[in-house]
Amino acid sequence: MAIELCAKAAVGSPDTLGDCPFTHRVLLTLEEKKIPYNTHLINVSEKPQWFLEVNPEGKVPAVKIDDKWIGDSDVIVGIIEEKYPSPSLSPPGDVSSVGSKIFPSFVKFLTSKDPADGSEQALLDELKALDEHLKTKGPFVNGEKICAVDLSLAPKLYHLDVALGHYKGWAIPESFSHVHNYMKLLFSLESFQKTKPTKEHVVAGWASKVNG
Repeated sequence: MAIELCAKAAVGSPDTLGDCPFTHRVLLTLEEKKIPYNTHLINVSEKPQWFLEVNPEGKVPAVKIDDKWIGDSDVIVGIIEEKYPSPSLSPPGDVSSVGSKIFPSFVKFLTSKDPADGSEQALLDELKALDEHLKTKGPFVNGEKICAVDLSLAPKLYHLDVALGHYKGWAIPESFSHVHNYMKLLFSLESFQKTKPTKEHVVAGWASKVNG
């Protein structure tokens, strides 16, 4: 039986999958585990009534598993892992928080109007830590085998790469070669190619936060 998944529709293009990195993480999990699913695209600025009835918080992603609607990507991914344990994507405890501060650091730097507020350096520090981890552990965060941490980081690194390149003309330093190789590896995954939003939709998705 297919899982029902509510995903953000692209800004200005209601029939196209949008740019939500948390929804993307759930899609990657479903693809890597080869679980069938149906996608319902939700226009987040005009949410349909049926969606608000089953998911009063109105957040995406939301999935229906065993006749129950669940929100929050962390919870969703945990339930999918429990219900569909093979192949296992569960990370060992020592790598479960690798790269966890990269996304908030990226958002802070992207939306910063003050070049002296330290947000760029904070992001560089987080990327350096990831680079050093991958240098000894790589190619994935847990070695040879992909895990849930990689599937969480892949969409976030994609957003970071696209949005900072577009809005700030900024790129991850070449010296972080392990991060660059990691991103190439993640972005070339069949599951990623199949589920990624277009760069244009990522740019449009961040416009209100950058210009707000």
